[in-house]
Amino acid sequence: MPSASNVASRFGRLSWLWLSLLVLVIDQASKFHFENSLTMYQQIVVIPDYFSWTLAYNTGAAFSFLADSSGWQRWLFALIAVVVSGVLVVWLKRLGRDETWLAVALALVLGGALGNLYDRIALGHVIDFILVHWQNRWYFPAFNFADSAITVGAVMLALDMFKSKKPGEAVHD
Repeated sequence: MPSASNVASRFGRLSWLWLSLLVLVIDQASKFHFENSLTMYQQIVVIPDYFSWTLAYNTGAAFSFLADSSGWQRWLFALIAVVVSGVLVVWLKRLGRDETWLAVALALVLGGALGNLYDRIALGHVIDFILVHWQNRWYFPAFNFADSAITVGAVMLALDMFKSKKPGEAVHD
């Protein structure tokens, strides 16, 4: 019978896929709620001059990149999300027991990527509902829970790159 450590090393940090699933469920539930509660571009002010709920569709990528294209971008971004998700799962599987920070970061990015991938394939656009703004002068592009998870995970990945190496740990050039 295989020992617990052999099983753990065989599956790496795949146990963190629960976090990806949680992100996916919260993302889809929140999108469902706002799509059924708001009309397109309707704003519900949460913090005056700073934060509102709104409903917007994004057929492009981040910041509506390529949103004005004829529709081919839907499948390009879906393909990219599938490939990236596969890479993230393999990366999670290869992580060591002591790489929890990295596992959390990857799980957040994966959950967010899957949330937006579902929208893109099933709906042809991504549902956004969070609007950060300053008065009526400056608006950050609307985003969603999946985008937030991707951003937090990406920041964690960046911070992990700058983490100091432990003594005896090999540095690769």
